[in-house]
Amino acid sequence: MDFNNKVIWITGASSGIGKGLAIALSKLNTQLILSSRNEEALLSVKAVCDHPENIFILPLDLEVLEGMPLKVLDAIGAFGKVDVLIHNGGLSQRSLVKDTTIAVDEKLMKVNYLGTVGLTKAILPHFLNNNKGCFIVTTSVVGMVATPLRSSYAASKHALHGFFDSLRAEVFLNNIKVTLLCPGFVQTQVSVNALTGDGTPQNKMDTATANGLTVAAFVNCFIKKMKTDPEVIVIGGFKEKLAVYTKRFFPKLLSKMIRKIKVT
Repeated sequence: MDFNNKVIWITGASSGIGKGLAIALSKLNTQLILSSRNEEALLSVKAVCDHPENIFILPLDLEVLEGMPLKVLDAIGAFGKVDVLIHNGGLSQRSLVKDTTIAVDEKLMKVNYLGTVGLTKAILPHFLNNNKGCFIVTTSVVGMVATPLRSSYAASKHALHGFFDSLRAEVFLNNIKVTLLCPGFVQTQVSVNALTGDGTPQNKMDTATANGLTVAAFVNCFIKKMKTDPEVIVIGGFKEKLAVYTKRFFPKLLSKMIRKIKVT
């Protein structure tokens, strides 16, 4: 993937990884469409990007599924096309299964999974008509290795892997690419905004998140790895990478490790 001269749509662009992607990609001769629910925050991101004249702000709520087709028309209208859609919007969780209401499960599936799928289905005809396109989906290492306190979050991220693995096979002959981007711990507000069992935000930073990769380091690694046209990218510390490796080759050992792992 060469991002040069591409129109790139980023969801969840108002903070964290999405903001970091916007800043970095704005330096690469791109045109950007930035989306999230918070228009004011998006405007602040635009202000710190290079070439703000090449950035279009498009507020988007991933829970409003029926609005996706119109949002896609707005996105295409901004620069005449969309080449890459980076699905980065989402919500995390910090609670045990026994303490988590079904409303929290429903919220996470609607935001993380159904919202992403809805937007994908809305823009897919555009990619098919152009016989090209690229979906980059920010899931999580937890989408590959489930841990305690993340049951609903892990389920939504595992669902994304299933959906986009299927989609990749279906659109291969249409020159449409799918990359699953799996972060480990990154220094963002993800744990602060994470839902607890009753649906209220945690409102505090996890130690593991605070000790994670910086957003800049994560984004730089992502851009380098995209040059190899990968299907899956795992970016994280040693423990996250070890967990993915162990899951593949020694699943029973991982089950024992997961019981003791510190994830907050």
